[in-house]
Amino acid sequence: MENDHTKKVIVNSLDFSPEAYQSWVSDIYTTIETARLQTSLKVNADLLQLYYTIGKEILKKQESQGWGAQIVDLLSADLQKRYKGESGYSVRNLKYMRQFALEYPDYPIVQVPLAQLENAENESFVQVPLAQIPWYHHISLISKVKDIKERAFYILKTAENFWSRDIMLLQVENDLYNNQGKAINNFKTTLPDNHSDLARDIFKDPYKFGFLAIEEKVNERMVEEKLIQKITDFLLEMGKGFAFVGHQYHLEVEDDDYYVDILMYHLRLHCYVAIELKAVEFIPEFISKLNFYVSAIDDQVRAPEDNPTIGLLLCTDKKTKKVEYSLRGNQQPLGVASYKTNKSLEERIKSVLPTEEEIKAKLEEL
Repeated sequence: MENDHTKKVIVNSLDFSPEAYQSWVSDIYTTIETARLQTSLKVNADLLQLYYTIGKEILKKQESQGWGAQIVDLLSADLQKRYKGESGYSVRNLKYMRQFALEYPDYPIVQVPLAQLENAENESFVQVPLAQIPWYHHISLISKVKDIKERAFYILKTAENFWSRDIMLLQVENDLYNNQGKAINNFKTTLPDNHSDLARDIFKDPYKFGFLAIEEKVNERMVEEKLIQKITDFLLEMGKGFAFVGHQYHLEVEDDDYYVDILMYHLRLHCYVAIELKAVEFIPEFISKLNFYVSAIDDQVRAPEDNPTIGLLLCTDKKTKKVEYSLRGNQQPLGVASYKTNKSLEERIKSVLPTEEEIKAKLEEL
């Protein structure tokens, strides 16, 4: 109470405006938070460097001196005796350090073809800094993702989106690496080059709506309602940059009412995205309706500073040629992808139960 009173006295006697002060203190907040982030990144980088060095030393002794697996047990016992109270020196974690050094001989980076990250024809290489994600993210990726290019993709995406380890593993389970940029579309002929490339990479196929916990044989309204109830999961599955605008979004054209299933806005594309849901396999007639909605949104909703609206049709299944023929010659930017709403019993069990390695790793964190 005394502090609040003191603050009021100070504010009332200021020789500058409260607005100017608020702007200044906001800058101070930003400075502090930036410093904290930089500190945490440095701490993570230092930890990874330490673990890499220990792992590399274990490898060197085993390769040059022929020391066997027992070196890890002895080293673990000595380190835990020397550094009592410090976690991280268990036998299992030392084995992870060895594996980490084995997987990334060029630490602190991993170099992969750019084309493998962007689904494009590009012969150049990109260096992915490994210190972008924490240690336990790394050991999970090493056990779950064997392909180094795919692993680099998830490292970049995790850093870009600030994914927790659970969210990162969900994206791995949903096979984002192979699905991103796979929606069939006509963006190349309907959008500027730089805009079409970004739009192509943003939309994937298929979308995994397993979090809805409904069976395949449902109507689109049920899918839509469930998606709105699970809006956080829906936005996560759609990907970074999507903002929810509304569902059953009302449009009026010549005194007739029309309703777009889901209307979103993409912050990087700077455009509206009209989504139509169909609980059946794709048929060409669906494109005509989506094209109509996109045109109406461009005329009635889109602001002068917005880019052209994109239409996305989601069906339970599709045939590639039927979609390509339906999109050919269309002047509106449209994409078509499939979606899945349930999982097999085996997949559900696997997604819920942790592996033996994950259980042991989790116990060592405690």
